[in-house]
Amino acid sequence: MTPLKPRSKRSELLSALRAFKAEFAVVGSYSGVANLMMLAPTLYMLQVYDRVLVSRSEVTLLVVSLIVLFFLIVMALSEWMRSRVLVRVGVRIDGVLSTRVFNACFDARLGKTNVMHERSFADLTEIRQFMTGNGVIAFFDAPWFPIYIATVFLLHPLLGFLTVGFALLQIAVAWWGHRQAIVPTEAMFDSQTEVGQFLQGKLRNVEAIEAMGMYQGIKQRWQDRHDDYNQQHARSHGLNHRITAFSKFLRMSQQSLGLGAGALLVIDGQLSPGAMIAANVLMTRSLAPIDILIGTWRSFLGARQAFGRLEHLLQQNPVRDLSLQRVPPSGSLTVQNVTAHAQGREQPILKGVSLQLQPGTVTVILGPSGSGKSTLARLMAGLWEPSAGEVLLDTRPAASWQREELGPHLGYLPQDVQLFEGTIAENIARFSAVDPGRVIEAARTCGLHDMILRLPKGYDTALTDVGSLLSGGQRQRVALARALYGEPRIIVLDEPNANLDDVGEQALTQAVRTLREQGRTVALISHRPSAIALADQLLLLRNGEIDLLGPRDTVLAELQRRQQAAAAAAQASSPGRNEPPAHLAPAT
Repeated sequence: MTPLKPRSKRSELLSALRAFKAEFAVVGSYSGVANLMMLAPTLYMLQVYDRVLVSRSEVTLLVVSLIVLFFLIVMALSEWMRSRVLVRVGVRIDGVLSTRVFNACFDARLGKTNVMHERSFADLTEIRQFMTGNGVIAFFDAPWFPIYIATVFLLHPLLGFLTVGFALLQIAVAWWGHRQAIVPTEAMFDSQTEVGQFLQGKLRNVEAIEAMGMYQGIKQRWQDRHDDYNQQHARSHGLNHRITAFSKFLRMSQQSLGLGAGALLVIDGQLSPGAMIAANVLMTRSLAPIDILIGTWRSFLGARQAFGRLEHLLQQNPVRDLSLQRVPPSGSLTVQNVTAHAQGREQPILKGVSLQLQPGTVTVILGPSGSGKSTLARLMAGLWEPSAGEVLLDTRPAASWQREELGPHLGYLPQDVQLFEGTIAENIARFSAVDPGRVIEAARTCGLHDMILRLPKGYDTALTDVGSLLSGGQRQRVALARALYGEPRIIVLDEPNANLDDVGEQALTQAVRTLREQGRTVALISHRPSAIALADQLLLLRNGEIDLLGPRDTVLAELQRRQQAAAAAAQASSPGRNEPPAHLAPAT
């Protein structure tokens, strides 16, 4: 489980929930009225046994019955209004926090923070349900149990002390249950989260699992995690059932012993039969909130864990400053002495990388796998924040731009292409208002227009219908058209020709040339000769550091010199190695 940081003095989540204190005050008021009216059946019982049955007066019975009926109507209306307020509070809590949680999850998914966000909306639902369900009702009912106990004391001190004793026992059980249940419950939730994440991750790669016969191995790993969850679940629920059973034993014992003590007092003439029954009902009612609290321990522990996770998520992903406004960028991009880390990795991926890209130029980034090319692309696109150094757009830090403001001026094609549910036109238009002219222009630039027209509904074809039928190259070209949609000033392409055929690569080459002629800034990660031929400058990364950087011809000349030197050194260390054997040598 991700360790939770101590709560700050100004908790955003707690402040959001405190905004509903007026509504909860109303809930408390309705709870007070409802609890006060709950004394009516007890008093009615006392009057019926001690007054009506003795006097045999039907008029008295009618009057008392009408009065208690009125009180019960008031109680029902109070509980109904309380439930209405709680339902509305639940809807408003979701309205206030859902967008904020979505933004925080989005930022966390970008990899900026080491925080779990997969359960965030489930956590929000759990908090909302606890705060608008039996847990909060028991919280407002709990302050009334001293009043019920005081009423029992008025009937007879012995019954009052007996009620206090059972109340202390119930509170002790609640405290002990909390201490005993918190660790296994947290372990159960952690195990459940791990099983869900493992299963979701593997279901995304079912084709590879099936094709290479990995099903049994993956299934066994899932089974091990699932068995561990079942053990944690059995431990947690077993403890919860034991606590509930012991609490039920105390409750039943209190009812029986309370009735027995009252009967003893009636025999001694210290209490009337009506007071005996009324005291027993009051004793049961006074311990009901405690019993409800014990029954909601599991919900309380779950809500407590959810609150901690959600608060940690919001702390690690603060609200973006919407007041920042910038003019559209001209396309100048500067990387200054940047160092970048990945989650769970101590060694940096990039170490002191500096680079400048100017409008109207194409920069091609080369390097072996793991050298940090994709990380540099994410930094230039503003997706990752560097550990040290900064990325500047027109001399301004990239982090100071609002994504909604910068997005139309930035084109980005990640190495892992993802298309979204919707039509092809909506995907190309980035799910904004579709401009047909710009959509077609972007598709033509990528050589997609004719292929799209051959689809059943053209640009209105839903990707859910043909998504599985599109080849990897076609999906990559749709994503490329999305990156080029509109008039982006900066375009970052990570292996854009990895899945392209010759026609697609020719379209990409022509698109990059057009972008350069239009004065755009292009950063392109590729090893294809056609891409290198487009470069104005080349950057070679090795082990997260700049090995070579400069104009294309200069860098290529240096690489050729290195290859020649390496070949000469290899030939010098192994003379005759490259000469053919004598029996294979050509005749003179």
